[in-house]
This record gives sequence, structure tokens and C-alpha cells, in this order.
Amino acid sequence: MTAVRRCLNSALVQAFLVLIGLIWLTPLAGLFLSSLRSPEDTARGGWWTALARPGQLSFDNYSTLLGDSDMTHAFWNTVLISVPSTALVVVIAALAGYAFAWLDFPGRDAVFLVVVALLVVPVQIGLLPVAKLFGRIGLFGSIPGVILVHVAYGLPFAVFLLRNYFAEIPKEMLEAARMDGGNELRIFVQLVLPVGRPAIASLAIFQFLWVWNDMLVSLLFADSSSQPLTVALQAQTRQFGSNIDVLAPGAFLSLVVPLVVFFAFQRHFAQGVMAGSVK
Repeated sequence: MTAVRRCLNSALVQAFLVLIGLIWLTPLAGLFLSSLRSPEDTARGGWWTALARPGQLSFDNYSTLLGDSDMTHAFWNTVLISVPSTALVVVIAALAGYAFAWLDFPGRDAVFLVVVALLVVPVQIGLLPVAKLFGRIGLFGSIPGVILVHVAYGLPFAVFLLRNYFAEIPKEMLEAARMDGGNELRIFVQLVLPVGRPAIASLAIFQFLWVWNDMLVSLLFADSSSQPLTVALQAQTRQFGSNIDVLAPGAFLSLVVPLVVFFAFQRHFAQGVMAGSVK
């Protein structure tokens, strides 16, 4: 084991990992440079030519993009969809995961099997029936309707993930808390949630990235007033073709927010992914 750690800490391995990281970031750097170039410069050569001629780089495209009310409205729609969808899934899944792991109630195992079975149901199967239902109750084309779809399809995986994580909490810890007079809600808030922070952070990252980058659900359930940035960019491509001065900065803004969220929670994300792999 010591030899393996020594090998992983060697300068050669570190250099290799840095190289892999740079290769992974190359498309992001190319998109950022493309977003700073004019359409004429983009037509004359690839984004790498800007490295030799940095004078062609400017933030004019971003000024144009941010001055477009439709694009800024779509950006805030994305925020209004992604944040509630993530928060609702995390809260509901945490409560359900704790109940399935540590509370005894009739039909607990059968209900959990149904939740697990829903993991294999493709999202495309329910899109048209749900769209028809939303049309009848007045939710079709609205932000709450898009949020409800994301929450419904995100909950099976979320409940499955948190239930399995919460089930690894030592039983003696919960029994000691009950003996001290703690009720289930207090135990959940003051004990289970702090212990389950890595798994909850991992779930929040997964859910946020899925909702933020989604286009299928929003393309069907959102109208022009509630469409997120992904649908707005797709509409720009369909209507105007290769208008790179709008698409490149819009795509970079759409990409940079999930990256910021991921790097902000990467420590908890790594702990959540590794949880249970080592006793």
C-alpha cells in the first residue's frame, strides 16, 4: 500500500494528471476565446489563432448578449428552474431516504422497490401524458410545470442514493439519540443531515447539472416566456444559423455556472462518491 501511495505521489504521475486536466479544459478555453472574437475573425480562422493575435479579443459579444432581453430572461428562467428543482429534490429525497432507512411503516420495502423500479423508466415515456395533464390543469408552458417534471423524474434516483447512504449510519448512534429524548425530526435535522452532507452535496450537484443542462423537458413543457437558456440557444441556431457572436458567449455562460457549482462542492462530491467504498 505504501508503494502505491508513493507511486501516486510521484512527480511523473502528477505531471500526467496535470496534462489530462489541460486536455480536458481545452474545449472550454476554445469556447471562451471564440466568445471573445468577432464573427469576421472567427470566419478567418480557428480560435487558436487568437493566441497569436490577442488584439482581436474583446467583450463586445457579451455586451450584445447581455443587452438582449430575450437571452437574459432565458438565463434567469434557467436559474428559477434549476434552483427550486434541486432544492425540492434534495429535501424530499432526504426525508424519504431517512424514512426508508430507519423508520418502520407498513409496506416500506414494497414502496422502496417501486421507487427503485422507477429508475429504469425512460423520461420519454411520460412526456406526452404529463404534457396533456398539465394542459388540462393550466401548468403547461409555465416554470412551475417544468420544475414539477424535473422533481418527479429526479426523485427515484435521489431517494435511492440517500436511502443507501443513510442506511450505513451506525444504528447505535441513532439509538443513543433516541435514548437522549430526541424525536425523529430532531434526529434527522441534527444528526442525519450533518452525517449525510457528502451524499447530499453529491446529489445536489447531479441534480443541478442535469436540470441546468436539460433541453428535452424544457423544449416540450416551456413556452417562449418560460424557456431556459438551452432552449433559447437552440432557437438562435434554428433561426439564424451560425451566429457565433451570440451562440459562443451564451454557451460559455451556460457552461461556466455548472463548473462553478461543481468546483465549489467538489470536496463534498468526492466524499459522497467514495462513501461506502472503504470501511
